[in-house]
Amino acid sequence: MFGGSAGAESHAAQVFVCVAALAILGRLDAVDVDTLAWWLSERQLPNGGLNGRPEKLEDVCYSFWVLSALSILDKVSWIDSGKLTDFILSAQDIEGGGIADRPGDMVDVFHTLFGVAGLSLLGYGGLRELDPVYCMPKSVTSKIWEARKGEGGGRA
Repeated sequence: MFGGSAGAESHAAQVFVCVAALAILGRLDAVDVDTLAWWLSERQLPNGGLNGRPEKLEDVCYSFWVLSALSILDKVSWIDSGKLTDFILSAQDIEGGGIADRPGDMVDVFHTLFGVAGLSLLGYGGLRELDPVYCMPKSVTSKIWEARKGEGGGRA
């Protein structure tokens, strides 16, 4: 897997960064996709939430970090999407808005962004489809790549 340095403990956010970089470079062939997807899918806990490392608590932000990497690898089906959706929604503040790191905690912009991004990657109704590499709507990144093609450039 991927850690912050050679020999360091693997971490789901670092895995995302490396997988997204390899996707941009067109080099996903450099990883063992099934082993990497297995490690990522093992981040799901019985309550449906995802953690970033073994033996750690679930956190809504990993709904993006783990799901985006799984999406790039075409392995989102390796986790229980329904349980993860329920977990993310259970961490929202129904009255004031926003999403927290886990149910009962204070909401913040960081976890709201990654919770909504995770819901988008899960295909939750009413949300725009997300580009898992760039954490932007696919409608936006598609326009960028089309414009670059017209200028003689390709997709990076």
